Amino acid sequence: MQGLTMASLKKNPALIPLYVCIAMGSAGAVFYTLRLALKSPEVTWSRKNNPEPWEEYRTKQHKFYSPVRDYSNISSPAPKYTD
Repeated sequence: MQGLTMASLKKNPALIPLYVCIAMGSAGAVFYTLRLALKSPEVTWSRKNNPEPWEEYRTKQHKFYSPVRDYSNISSPAPKYTD
């Protein structure tokens, strides 16, 4: 196929920015998906080690930046389950 080999890219150098943009967009999508899977409090990978992972985030701030409130001092409205 034309435009997919190095020889055809040398003939059509205007396609190089297109491939760079597609590669950067794909890498960004993969990075964001991995970040959500590894850092999000809604995702748990081990139920045996941590059966209730949401309890760790009861007093943590979920927003990136809040100029008005400090969420570490506010109690969570989530119910507290006792064993």
